[in-house]
Amino acid sequence: MTARTSNRRFAARPDDPDAWVRAPEPSVATPAAGVLFTARLTIDVTPELRARIKITAFQRGQTVADMLRDLLAREFPATDGGQT
Repeated sequence: MTARTSNRRFAARPDDPDAWVRAPEPSVATPAAGVLFTARLTIDVTPELRARIKITAFQRGQTVADMLRDLLAREFPATDGGQT
């Protein structure tokens, strides 16, 4: 039996290591206590709209999911004073 040698790596090295080291850690949004996201919403959008959404989220320093959750919460506020 012959052993395989693999040159594959887990992750590619950054082009500019100094900038990579100085870059801030990505923010990890933690939901408030008691808030659970238990449903997944799937929508069909055009590739152009998807790109615009992703670019806007990146420019705001947010994830697409967090940005869309905030948008939906603003547009559809709870009317009973609680979470729906």
